[in-house]
Amino acid sequence: MEKNNEGLRHKVKAVIFDLDGTLVDSEPNYSKADDVLLEEYGIQALSEEIKKKYVGIGTREMMEDIKGMYGLKESIDVLVAKKNKYYLDIAKENTIVFPEMYRFLQFLKENNYPLAIASGSSPEIIDIILTITNLTEYFDVILSADEVVKGKPAPDVFWEAAKRLGVPFESCLVMEDSVHGVEAAKSASMYCMALPYMMEEPFNDSFLMADVLFKQGIIGFRAEEAMDWLRKNS
Repeated sequence: MEKNNEGLRHKVKAVIFDLDGTLVDSEPNYSKADDVLLEEYGIQALSEEIKKKYVGIGTREMMEDIKGMYGLKESIDVLVAKKNKYYLDIAKENTIVFPEMYRFLQFLKENNYPLAIASGSSPEIIDIILTITNLTEYFDVILSADEVVKGKPAPDVFWEAAKRLGVPFESCLVMEDSVHGVEAAKSASMYCMALPYMMEEPFNDSFLMADVLFKQGIIGFRAEEAMDWLRKNS
């Protein structure tokens, strides 16, 4: 774990979680859903290199890009609905909560931190995933990027989450696994713990903006270390 403590002034009063790849192991499920969707239109599965650029991007934004890239005639709404269906078919049988992140979540709840989900997934997807993983009750605010003007890397979804929590932007800590998420958190003037989903060095410079960087991603994340940092900054 690397720390960047320059300029820490505000106390952390609330924590905002990204969902996919941060709290639950869902990125492989999304990747499979993308493959199934593209196959329906006779398109080869995306290469791993191309898939990387969509980690942390909202479903709608990704479908807009795919539609333009392959000249698909379907509407964005239809493409999003199809992808969500394929994803849920897979996710209902194959979604786990990362154990160390669950420990951290329990610590936060026990210590009465206001908590939010701010995800690029569609609202119905978020609700179903939180329900099947029994996480709904942990969160005071559940927000999709579909509900704001711009998704990550724009800061809109984090700003809106903070507003709904009733906590100043500067007093929020964001938990993120993607470059776009870290960029959004720092653009929102929030603290950020980064757990890169793509653990490839050298890291994208955006990850280096995080206040805490777990270089081994969720594999290297330790709830106790996150708790210690939070105790010192709350």
